[in-house]
Amino acid sequence: MARFEFSKFVLTSFLLGLVFSGPSLVQAKGPGHEDSHAATTTISLAELPRQGQETRELIRKGGPFAHDRDGVVFGNRERLLPAKQRGYYREYTVETPGSRTRGARRIVCGGPPRIPDACYYTGDHYASFRRIVE
Repeated sequence: MARFEFSKFVLTSFLLGLVFSGPSLVQAKGPGHEDSHAATTTISLAELPRQGQETRELIRKGGPFAHDRDGVVFGNRERLLPAKQRGYYREYTVETPGSRTRGARRIVCGGPPRIPDACYYTGDHYASFRRIVE
């Protein structure tokens, strides 16, 4: 019986260790992890869908944008983009032909609105990003 109690103690200790160290392990690869997928995968401006190229040009001109949500702060909750202070990223709709809604395509830019430091394209509503290179 003592052996069973000792095994139970060891297992419980191990599980508690995982529970309490888990969040810190996740955090270590979350914000500040500059080796994110978005930072290494690129798409050229010419490779963007035509609507993405048009949206990128509107971003440079400062608008006008078709949707009220264009230009709002993007929170980077998915933590797929490089970690920056809140308000750094802004999102813009890339029209999807035939869609009755804004669709899933977006361009997210960081830095000054008309001359951003970097822009990223997502065609799957923030599940993945590719940095736009010109």
